[in-house]
Amino acid sequence: MYIASNPKLVVAQCRSGIVGSFPAMNARGQLDAWLQKIKFNLGPLFHKKLLPPFAVNQIVHPYNKNLQEDMNVIIKHEVPIVITSLGTRREINDAVHSYGGIVLHDVTKNSRAREAISHGADGLIAIAAGAGGHAGQQSPFALMQEIREWYGGPVGLGGCISNGSAVLAAKVMGADFAYIGSPFLATKEANTAPEYKKMVVDCSAENIINTDFFTGAGANYLGPSIPKHVDINHKTATSRWLEMPKVWSEIWACGQGISNVTQIVTTNHLVRKLIREYEMKQKKYVY
Repeated sequence: MYIASNPKLVVAQCRSGIVGSFPAMNARGQLDAWLQKIKFNLGPLFHKKLLPPFAVNQIVHPYNKNLQEDMNVIIKHEVPIVITSLGTRREINDAVHSYGGIVLHDVTKNSRAREAISHGADGLIAIAAGAGGHAGQQSPFALMQEIREWYGGPVGLGGCISNGSAVLAAKVMGADFAYIGSPFLATKEANTAPEYKKMVVDCSAENIINTDFFTGAGANYLGPSIPKHVDINHKTATSRWLEMPKVWSEIWACGQGISNVTQIVTTNHLVRKLIREYEMKQKKYVY
């Protein structure tokens, strides 16, 4: 949820009854202020643990030059859940454990899952094919099966989960919770441009393009947001386009599971819809 997730969205998610999260990198040096704002707006209900906790996503990779600075702020505010990705380090996990927080680690393959648990992660989030941004390449069936063959701890599943039926399916496959991103891009609280939200509403799975042209790693984007003079098949672009300021910010990540995102709604409306769909399917298929 690069750019999209902000304090307003996180607070709305928690108040709606789900765990809200945002990438630390979104704060752009304002992480301390963001965390103060989230905790203030959640108010006494959060401190009394009458609302779901919130989470901060941390990229544990050498290119994240702000990792340690952001970790210091996370420790200061005792962020309840830290979601790590693109690398796992025991000292990061130990730092979160020092104040009683938990660490969930994003994984796209079973070998990464084993590595994360061996380094002290408290749980996993399996990112399967079709997820927005840097997604995995494996089927959720294969990924969940391989992880559950040896691991009995907390596991979430992400990738194309955009309705209550998919949440129920994730649980049937062995997940403890669903990890949902792309549908929230089209919520009123998300920090996404109006054109971005409209494109999420207008597009479906066939409009999602997977390419490594922009970051060097395969990721899913809204095809209509990729300029026509960018040839992702031959990995070329005009030099004039490449020299334009902020060109990358107008190429929008998104997952495949957006066909049922048909309007721009509040976060609370989306969450209530997910719950209704989940309960209806649960009554139909669970005896």
